[in-house]
Amino acid sequence: MEWTLLKETLKGIWPMLTIFLVVLISVRITYLKVNHEKFVFYKEFLNLIFVIYALLLFQLLTNSELNESSGFNIVPFTEILRYKVGSYGFYWNVIGNIVMFIPFGYFVSSYVKASKVSHILVISVITSATVEFVQHFIGRSFDVDDILLNVLGAIIGFLLYIGFTAIKKHLPRMFRSDTFYNILCVIVCIIVLIYFLKISGIHIM
Repeated sequence: MEWTLLKETLKGIWPMLTIFLVVLISVRITYLKVNHEKFVFYKEFLNLIFVIYALLLFQLLTNSELNESSGFNIVPFTEILRYKVGSYGFYWNVIGNIVMFIPFGYFVSSYVKASKVSHILVISVITSATVEFVQHFIGRSFDVDDILLNVLGAIIGFLLYIGFTAIKKHLPRMFRSDTFYNILCVIVCIIVLIYFLKISGIHIM
């Protein structure tokens, strides 16, 4: 179900995503050239990944077809405790809401160079509350539990950022160089491009 939904989402937004990324890349390269700033491929690649993630997240969270009815819940843990652990609803509504915001917590923490959980806490609360507020007016529900789960996911993302940053500092110099990460990102970029074209129904061979 989740992979099917992701594939359908990508099929629906790939024209917009392609145009948006081409424009964004063109503007970014021009900016770096005009301002004589160093181009570091893996950093620019991660920025693009975050843009793609944000667009996919927006598409998923504003899809009014995902809920059969709308509602308004402001009592914490009401919906969380409604699902039996291990059930489909638990994985989709509880685990899913956490996992969706883990990349958000990681990318935002990396961008703002967060060193305290409070740095990501405020941003994730504002973002998730805004999403829930908008959802209430497009045929979906406002659920405080979703906010709690999203924030938890963002905090996990922050902890991953802190952990990876700490590990990176203790790696050999070769594995901390821009060249190493550039090569790694080129490989990942090729894999992601092939997968994206495949699930979008575009065949290059």
